Amino acid sequence: MSWIDLFTGLADLEGNARDLLEARSQVLRVPEGVTVFGPGREPDSLLLLLEGIVRVQKISETGREIVLYRVKAGESCVLTTACLLGQEEYAAEGVTETAVEAAAIPRPVFDELIARSDAFRRFVFDNYSRRITDLFLVIEEVAFRRMDIRLAQRLLDLAQDGTVKATHQKLAAELGTAREVVSRQLAEFHRRGWIEQARGTIEITDRAAIAGIAATAA
Repeated sequence: MSWIDLFTGLADLEGNARDLLEARSQVLRVPEGVTVFGPGREPDSLLLLLEGIVRVQKISETGREIVLYRVKAGESCVLTTACLLGQEEYAAEGVTETAVEAAAIPRPVFDELIARSDAFRRFVFDNYSRRITDLFLVIEEVAFRRMDIRLAQRLLDLAQDGTVKATHQKLAAELGTAREVVSRQLAEFHRRGWIEQARGTIEITDRAAIAGIAATAA
């Protein structure tokens, strides 16, 4: 089975478009912790993830980080798509959060298929529109949602058997805020008896309380 068959939107590719994609694309394997793209660079291919996770993040001039989104198996990167379509340089960086296997579609092939394949064009823009919606949700959260709610939600998302393996700085990057803000809120959670903290780990001791905060509307 070809890697193309792993992507529902590519199942309708016209025969000649599928042949071109299979002949000219390349499957890459990238270890964990590698920066696969970054600011000031133009993309030379579109990566479709087959396995693993790529974290896309923005780092400000002062060093503050915010995680914009993650690309997972079966997905493509909206920032790469936007840069390919607009012939622009990246404004953020992508880092492999795990070992990654991806199909790389070279830029000339991407351009040709966008121009002449209806099925490929639908696939690209369907993925693009879904991810843009996700980005608006990130903006809404950062701008309007209370930090205690967002932090509680993220702790639940990251917890494995009740334990979150993350530094305060990592959580700050996830939430797009300063480390000091996260530290103060975690201290309040600790004061209430909801969590215990050790170096690089957070133990959720009252999951019901954290879940109650996470479910708060505003």
